[in-house]
Amino acid sequence: MCRNIKSLRHDTPPINDEITLAALQYVRKVSGYRAPSKVNRDVFDAAVAEIADSTRRLLNGLSSASAARVA
Repeated sequence: MCRNIKSLRHDTPPINDEITLAALQYVRKVSGYRAPSKVNRDVFDAAVAEIADSTRRLLNGLSSASAARVA
């Protein structure tokens, strides 16, 4: 879909700003809006928040290969 979305899975956990910026980039791409109109602002912001939350859950739930080797 978008070649510019960067991977957030690294050896160190991403900071909240990185997750929120990635969610914003995704919503912009999918919606086609760089900045939504006033009438669409609430739904746009809600989508960014939901995707950021989902991304946090995903990243927190993934196990890394290095963690598997240690265990």
